[in-house]
Amino acid sequence: MKCNIGRAEQIVRIVIGFAVVLLGLYYKNWWGIIGIVPIITGLIRYCPISDVLGISTCDVKNKSGR
Repeated sequence: MKCNIGRAEQIVRIVIGFAVVLLGLYYKNWWGIIGIVPIITGLIRYCPISDVLGISTCDVKNKSGR
């Protein structure tokens, strides 16, 4: 998989993901599970939806995903 998530977007996705999970735990609601999606996409730096839409915030020198 090629990188299509830049460093700033990666941090934002992980923070938002953790916030959604924590809100789900706080309100004892299963919808908090949805927060796992941005956490995973932030950690692997690849989003299939962005790939389909042709969106990439990853800088050119870092396209290999490392």
